[in-house]
Amino acid sequence: MTDGETLVEAALRVLNTADPVEKAKLGDELANKWLQGLISVPYHPSQADFIVPDRPARLTNVKLVSPSLMPKLGKAGSLQSRQAIVHSLVHTESWAIDLSWDIIARFGKQESMPKEFFDDFVRVAQDEGRHFTLLAARLEELGSFYGALPAHDGLWDSAVATSKDLFARLAVEHCVHEARGLDVLPTTISRFRNGGDDQTAELLEKVVYPEEITHCAAGVKWFKYLCSRSKNTSVGNVMENGDDKESEEVIGKFHEIVRAYFRGPLKPPFNEVARKAAGFGPQWYEPLAVKDFTR
Repeated sequence: MTDGETLVEAALRVLNTADPVEKAKLGDELANKWLQGLISVPYHPSQADFIVPDRPARLTNVKLVSPSLMPKLGKAGSLQSRQAIVHSLVHTESWAIDLSWDIIARFGKQESMPKEFFDDFVRVAQDEGRHFTLLAARLEELGSFYGALPAHDGLWDSAVATSKDLFARLAVEHCVHEARGLDVLPTTISRFRNGGDDQTAELLEKVVYPEEITHCAAGVKWFKYLCSRSKNTSVGNVMENGDDKESEEVIGKFHEIVRAYFRGPLKPPFNEVARKAAGFGPQWYEPLAVKDFTR
C-alpha cells in the first residue's frame, strides 16, 4: 500500500490484478486495512476521478463460452459432476470479488455515498474472496483446478449493463443475481450431501450460504437508502414501520429497474426464508416472475 492510498485507489489495485488467487489475497489485505483504519479515507473529494476498467484484469486460463453452450453440471452424483459444480461456484466467486470492489470504485465517490456503504461492500468483498479461496482449495481436493473446465461471464455482462446506474447495480446484481444464489444453494447443498460429499456441503452450508444472505441484504439496504435520499425521507425506517405507501414506492422503483435491466422473468421457486432474512419479502420479487413479464 502506498502512503495515503484511498479505498478507491485500493479497489482499483484489486480490479487490475489478473490472477484470481492474488486478487483474493490482495483484497483481503486491503479490506483488513480499511476495517482497521489503516486506510483512512474512501476518496479525496478534490482528486480527479480515476478510470474504472470496463472489465477487470483476468487471466486467460479459463475458457469462456456463451451461457447457452455451457455443459450441464449434473446433480453431484458423480465426481465429475461435483467438480463441475464447484468449478462453477469458484468462477462465480471470482467475479463476485471484482463486483464488490467495482461498486466501491465506480459509484462510491460518484454518488457521494456515506462511509457505511464502503464498510458494507468491503466486508462483502472480503467474504467473496474467502469463498473463492476455500472453494478453489476444495476443487483441488476433488482432483481438479480452476480453469480445468469452461465457464461463462454472464455475471459481468450484467455488471456492464448496470455500470452507469447504482440503482440498477444494486437491484440486478445484489437483489436478483445474489438472491438467485440463495434460492438454489439449499438444493446444491442437499445434492452434495446425497452424493456423499459432506465436506463441500458443510462449506456451502456453514460459510457461503449465511454470508450470501448478508450480501443480498447489503443490496436491499442501499437500494432503500438511494430511494430515501432521492425523496429526502428515511425510507428504510418507514419500511420497517410498515408504511404501505412508501413501501409501494420503493418496490415500484425496484420493479421498474429490474424490468429495464434484467432480461426475462425471475425463476421460482424462491427461498422466502433467506430472502426475508436479507430484508425483502414476496412483494418485491413475485410480480417479476409472472409469465407475461415484459421489458
